[in-house]
Amino acid sequence: MDDLQGAYHYRVIARALAELDAAGPGLTLEALAARMGMSAAHFQRVFSAWVGVSPKRYQQYLVLDHAKALLRARMTVLDTAQETGLSGGGRLHDLFLTREAMAPGDYARAGAGLTIAEAWVPTPFGEALAMATDRGLCGLGFAEQTGRAATLADLRGRWPKARFVEDAAAVAPLVAAAFGGAGRLHLIGAPFQIKVWEALLRVPSGHVTTYSELARAVGNPRAVRAVGTAVGRNPVSLFIPCHRALRQTGALGGYHWGLPVKRAILAWESARADAAADAGADTAA
Repeated sequence: MDDLQGAYHYRVIARALAELDAAGPGLTLEALAARMGMSAAHFQRVFSAWVGVSPKRYQQYLVLDHAKALLRARMTVLDTAQETGLSGGGRLHDLFLTREAMAPGDYARAGAGLTIAEAWVPTPFGEALAMATDRGLCGLGFAEQTGRAATLADLRGRWPKARFVEDAAAVAPLVAAAFGGAGRLHLIGAPFQIKVWEALLRVPSGHVTTYSELARAVGNPRAVRAVGTAVGRNPVSLFIPCHRALRQTGALGGYHWGLPVKRAILAWESARADAAADAGADTAA
């Protein structure tokens, strides 16, 4: 996906989210497309190109209540996350990402002595800033809602004493590999944060969990607020899937890079998971 195509697709989806929110439930595909100044067929083509599959249904992934529907249908209890993910259409591709955590003493030095390569990369959710050490991806932040300058300052501020170098040749292949489920992650955070992030990696793509379930999974059921903070401080968005954490009510909660991005990611993953499940059912039949 090139830069212009990725940005265009995401912006169409973001506009669709806003139009559906404004119109309320019951807006037909034709009416949605008309409000956006395009034909229903063109919108379907854009959605299919964006998500990489041709879903049988479109609007259900974009409506405001989609997260609540996910919580009812695909809530992941983390004790059984692996079995759930590997037995269904939304396989646990995140488990194929190798990861290495930084030692607590190294983390406390705020990046001193660390060289971090950085590059702007296209994604299905618009432009993102990716960062990597020689051990793997350590940062990914989206710029569509926040802007380039804020995203750059945010991620560099995580490790203020590190040395940053622009190196697309080193970073881009790691991002591509991670999208393919075979990348390397370098988790740079406090020990409690890393426990929470590793719990998130057990939630299958196309599924969700809750902040309270994450707290239980890391052995501290009463630490829901601290878990929420750790989720929000996740530096490797998408690949450490903090977007899959919801409130118990099904409300989205927060998202560091903007709620439209969180909703778009959930829609993208759900459509792909459903398409995989449908393909599996057709094969079995």
